[in-house]
Amino acid sequence: MSKEFSTDISPETSASNRVASIRVSGGLRFASIALAGSAIVALSAHLALPLSFTPVPMTMQPLAVLVLGLLLAPELAAATMVLYLAEGALGLPVFAPSLPATMGMAHLLGPTGGYLMAYPAAAALASWLIRRIGRGFGSGLLSAATALALIFACGATWLAILTHTSIQTVLTLAVVPFLPGAGLNIAAAAAVARGFQRLRRAR
Repeated sequence: MSKEFSTDISPETSASNRVASIRVSGGLRFASIALAGSAIVALSAHLALPLSFTPVPMTMQPLAVLVLGLLLAPELAAATMVLYLAEGALGLPVFAPSLPATMGMAHLLGPTGGYLMAYPAAAALASWLIRRIGRGFGSGLLSAATALALIFACGATWLAILTHTSIQTVLTLAVVPFLPGAGLNIAAAAAVARGFQRLRRAR
């Protein structure tokens, strides 16, 4: 009887084990991609050029956020950015160098905090859009441009509130100077996403 009972449950047990294994494997893959993505954003933050007329430095972060947003699924893109912000909030040196030097929550709530806190939503938005309107280069441009506009809007609004200055002044200091670079970032992100899609199809 015990033999019959063992035979009866073994297929179910095996299937359950396979499901559990798939879930664990998927969870590990999700976590490893998020960790790698957050490291990419952290490295891009240190490719920074401080500007004397604005508290907002010029960095490669927006490009990294856009590329990851276009390549990853919405939930994974958002989780990657949340992980990056959590690393910074805990004091890890993942944010762009600033003067005076600040780390952790002080940096996250500082002049560039609006840009940083917009990253999860912007990455998820870019991912969601490109999956709805197509994978072409033009779709990548539109998706990246919309996501970057969200980053600029949040960054400028936060800076205006923090410094008690007018939106016009904030736009002059923290948006307009970065528009030429924004165009390059949008085009580069769309090109990378398109190239990645072609590489996947070639395989």
